[in-house]
Amino acid sequence: MVGRALPRDVSGPGVADSADSRASGGAGAAAHAPADATARAPATAGAWKELVTLTVVLVGLSRLAEGPALWAAAVLAFAAHVFATLEVLGAEPAAADDGVPVEALLMPGVAAVAAIGALRLVPVGLLLVPGLFAASCIVLAAVALERRILGRANGATADDRAALLSAALLVAFVAFSGIAAAIPGALVEPGGGAAGARPALPLEGMALLAVADGLLAGLLGYRLAALRAPNLRGAALAALSYSVVVAVAAAGLRAMAIPRLLGPALLTLVLYLWSAYRGGPRTGRADARWVWELLLLLGLGAIVIAWNLLAQV
Repeated sequence: MVGRALPRDVSGPGVADSADSRASGGAGAAAHAPADATARAPATAGAWKELVTLTVVLVGLSRLAEGPALWAAAVLAFAAHVFATLEVLGAEPAAADDGVPVEALLMPGVAAVAAIGALRLVPVGLLLVPGLFAASCIVLAAVALERRILGRANGATADDRAALLSAALLVAFVAFSGIAAAIPGALVEPGGGAAGARPALPLEGMALLAVADGLLAGLLGYRLAALRAPNLRGAALAALSYSVVVAVAAAGLRAMAIPRLLGPALLTLVLYLWSAYRGGPRTGRADARWVWELLLLLGLGAIVIAWNLLAQV
């Protein structure tokens, strides 16, 4: 695991039972095992129910927020779902010894933030009910996938990697769409004439769009890179590259005034292509390759910034 494992609670009655069973020998351990398994099941079910309730409440209340309060709600939802996911995964037998890896907590948190933004596309009314249901399903699917990967004794399989990539792309599309919906003018309405005649996004909104998209892409990129990067430094550098690529692409696509959800869809495609590129074989000159990648991305970023500045004139 790349991120340091977060320990489980060691102060509960289950720990005391384990200590008593070790002291009383094998027969005592055999007697305690069924009771521990029986006690673990209701606790795990309760944690899942609390996770659903948390998602519905936070995502639902965020629909009433505007401006800075909306972004504060998104940060709160991310932090709350990270701790809730830790609670759910920490109850799994696979986490008893090694704890829960940090990277396993990121996808559910990003999914909750994505749901908050995407709910801005749903008008206030009865349609919010299926919207909240869909938000809960996305978060639960992300946690279930992380639970499956955590339970692999020999690490994630090829199917797990494919499922994680698919989940990341779905969450990314929802997140990019939600971020654009939360920023006034970020979603270009169709039928506005030529691209040059469509209103340009103010520079502050463009910067917010690029930073928010890049930040969430970096979190997803770290999760994807953690499956193949040998160390924390490699995963962190990969996550940084995800952030820069998606931020530059987000600003460039908005400058092109691509209508409605086509922009977030293309941005998701950029994330997928960069993931495929980063997942390719690397030679021993990986550090030099990273320098050239960074210089290229900075050059593209400068071009996009100049493009947007000229659009404001």
